[in-house]
Amino acid sequence: MKVIVPVKRVIDYNVKVRVKADGTGVDLANVKMSMNPFDEIAVEEAIRLKEAGVVEEIVAVSIGVKQAQETLRTALAMGADRAILIVATDDVHQDLEPLAVAKLLKAVVDEEAPQMVICGKQAIDNDMNATGQMLSALLGWSQATFASEVKVEGDSAQVTREVDGGLQTISVKLPAVVSVDLRLNEPRYASLPNIMKAKKKPLEEKTPADYGVDVSPRLTVVSTAEPATRSAGVKVADVAELVAKLKDEAGVL
Repeated sequence: MKVIVPVKRVIDYNVKVRVKADGTGVDLANVKMSMNPFDEIAVEEAIRLKEAGVVEEIVAVSIGVKQAQETLRTALAMGADRAILIVATDDVHQDLEPLAVAKLLKAVVDEEAPQMVICGKQAIDNDMNATGQMLSALLGWSQATFASEVKVEGDSAQVTREVDGGLQTISVKLPAVVSVDLRLNEPRYASLPNIMKAKKKPLEEKTPADYGVDVSPRLTVVSTAEPATRSAGVKVADVAELVAKLKDEAGVL
């Protein structure tokens, strides 16, 4: 079985995100970038399936700027077999919309013919949580979102999903798109020997034009602003005063 794992280059989760003074977007100057944490979990799950003898080849795919090569090398160092980078923009501040990403991934899937796509449920920079679902719709494949456990048996996969009411276990026929949640696994650290080996693994560069996909933006960001500062709490003398403040000041009653 072949598996494709999309990975995204995002601001490192340990970095405090700052908005530009003119409100046109997020400041990325001299900011540490790394692989989206949910995508790391997806890569780890694909590697574990390979170690279990279920998967034969793992192809990591990234779409965006040329610097995403570093992100793909991380995936290769973790255990992916080869990588494809689709250079879709020269602007590090331009974030491709989920539909454009899904169309490009569909083109890759049509070319590579995998039996499964394992992706992060969302990227921590835009929190869209839409690419996996859109890809499933474009391909006409089964989908299992928010996976906290994945078991592949024959031509189907049993996936335990995290839902509002607890856990839900479903069975989907392959080929399928699986988006992974936080508690699926703990991603491994790439060892130094594997980091060195990753430099020799194949990394193919392509463009959206190679796949005949238009990635022109359909949405316009009007402005970007930091969330309002949380106001200090207020002490009240009794329940009557609390109710009055909730009613008159907070407007929640």
